Amino acid sequence: MVGLSELPAIAAGAAGLLGGGAAGFGGGGSVPVLQGLLPVSWTVLAQQVSNQDMWGQVVRSWNHFVSTGQIWALLIGIAVGYAFRGLTRY
Repeated sequence: MVGLSELPAIAAGAAGLLGGGAAGFGGGGSVPVLQGLLPVSWTVLAQQVSNQDMWGQVVRSWNHFVSTGQIWALLIGIAVGYAFRGLTRY
C-alpha cells in the first residue's frame, strides 16, 4: 500500500514520464524513476510462464489434496466449526 508521504514522489515520477517528447515519454530517463516506485508484486506480470496447463495443475493439486487425506481434515474442521458456532451463538 502506498502511504501519503510517497505520493509527491509518485507524482513527480509520473510527471517526468509524461513530460516532453511526441510519444509523451520524456526523454527516456523517466521510466527507471517510476520503476523504483512500483510495488514488487507488479513485476510478476512480466515473467515468463513455463507451464501453461492451468487446468492440469488444478486437477493434480485436487488429487493430491484428496489422496493425502486433507479433504477429511477440511470436512471435520467445517463440522466442528459449525457445531462450535451453534454452541456459542447465544
